[in-house]
Amino acid sequence: MLLKRIAAGILAIGALAGTAFAQGRNDRGGTPGDFDFYVLALSWSPGFCEIEGDRRNREQCAPGANLGFVVHGLWPQYERGYPSDCGPGRSPSRIAMEQADGLFPSDGLARHQWRKHGTCSGSSPADYFADVRRAREKIKIPPALQKGDSEQSWTALDLERAFADANPGLRTDMMSVSCRRGVLEEVRICLSKDLRGFRTCQEVDRSGCRARDFRVNAIR
Repeated sequence: MLLKRIAAGILAIGALAGTAFAQGRNDRGGTPGDFDFYVLALSWSPGFCEIEGDRRNREQCAPGANLGFVVHGLWPQYERGYPSDCGPGRSPSRIAMEQADGLFPSDGLARHQWRKHGTCSGSSPADYFADVRRAREKIKIPPALQKGDSEQSWTALDLERAFADANPGLRTDMMSVSCRRGVLEEVRICLSKDLRGFRTCQEVDRSGCRARDFRVNAIR
């Protein structure tokens, strides 16, 4: 009986370890510049504002903001997992924040993204935000989502195909679509470390929305 209990305990520990590994690692305080590729996360503002409710970003969700896709972040990524909070990093200067202007829905989010993800890039705040702009400018939003003036229904695969059609070189295995409670939350696109092109990213691709379809809320 004792041996059986010990064996069961070993199996349970192994299962937990396997689960943690399957989810990838989060190296808090990783080495700046030591990562494999970037993920550009584009938040769909109408979906974010519905999902987050009382916790939502006031500027992003303010009446009349009329925001569609905005930058959530540019995240250094490992093949499995990601680094975060690789500081201490100096606070972004006013000049550095000018690089972020028009990309993020608020200065607060831009500063948070610098602390959590930008410090892992190995770049200065100004250079990191310049890279965010370079990454965002590479992405064309599919025509069906450029106006966003009416509610739509999509599947994750169809939305990925729409982005692939609008962006030569991008494939469905180089991105993922995130949804919660049947609502589009964001699109995550994988880019090479030098931001020159798209690249495959198995872990990110597998982490996408599992709902059969979801709503794409209209811009308001």
